[in-house]
Amino acid sequence: MELKLKKPIVFFDLETTGINPASDRIVEISLLKVFPNGTETTKTYRVNPQMPIPSGATEIHGISDEDVKDCPTFKMLAKELVSIIEDSDVGGYNSNKFDIPLLAEEFIRAGTDFDLKKRNFIDVMVIFMKKEPRNLEAAFKFYCDKDLKDAHSALADTRATYEVFKAQLDKYPDLGDSVEKISEYSSHNRNADFAGRLVFDDDNNIVVNFGKYKGQPLMSVLRRDPSYYDWVQKGDFPLYTKRIFTEVYIKSK
Repeated sequence: MELKLKKPIVFFDLETTGINPASDRIVEISLLKVFPNGTETTKTYRVNPQMPIPSGATEIHGISDEDVKDCPTFKMLAKELVSIIEDSDVGGYNSNKFDIPLLAEEFIRAGTDFDLKKRNFIDVMVIFMKKEPRNLEAAFKFYCDKDLKDAHSALADTRATYEVFKAQLDKYPDLGDSVEKISEYSSHNRNADFAGRLVFDDDNNIVVNFGKYKGQPLMSVLRRDPSYYDWVQKGDFPLYTKRIFTEVYIKSK
């Protein structure tokens, strides 16, 4: 089944210094942009994370401090990345939980006013885990009958993710051909931030999704306990999560 695109969609993959969106950094990003007419373009960037790359991370993706010492920082690449993504929806593998939250953090740290929320997200892993629970290599083998070579290379993983997604469209006609419907299907829940610390309820109110106030409307919590806002702002929370807290805090006054 061919996907009916109203606008481009960018599939992307990150290699990073670790798995914490709030504190880790991107060392490689690869983007595959698919246009409504079927044209595809790819871009891959090595990124200087401005912090040491842990040996455990290097063992996974093969990128060392030496490899990126002369590469541009994310801040230097931010505007170019925005130019690629700004007119597009976004897709990836486990992207809703990791890649998109980390990318959003990097844009905020770079001082780039670009809100990733204003687009549809397709997480190929969520579709896969709902249909055939496994990992990317297994998905590539299952859907495409191929072995994934150069796994954990951003470009190889990005290309494999897109090929798996196209095979999913053929295998599961019930997914439809609308990015909006597939985005809804591939979402775990309706996150208000990227990290899932805040979610929308059925009435589109922002609700706390962790800790002692889990399940309670954020605005009510902040009106009742203003110190909670200060605790979050001083804590180890993603910058995007803190931004949403601030927006609601201002409205609660």
